[in-house]
Amino acid sequence: MLFLVAALLLLGVMLGTVAHAPLTFSVAVGLVIAVWLGIFALRERHGRRRSTSAH
Repeated sequence: MLFLVAALLLLGVMLGTVAHAPLTFSVAVGLVIAVWLGIFALRERHGRRRSTSAH
């Protein structure tokens, strides 16, 4: 429950910051985060395949 409250608080702070930032900056940061999450997901998927096939 505490994690959920902290996540919502952080989301509110970030949305407040994005509202005052220029649109191009917000889009650029959003793209960077999306690419980072995509790379993370691919690495996790690749790591899980490697560990499950070795057992």
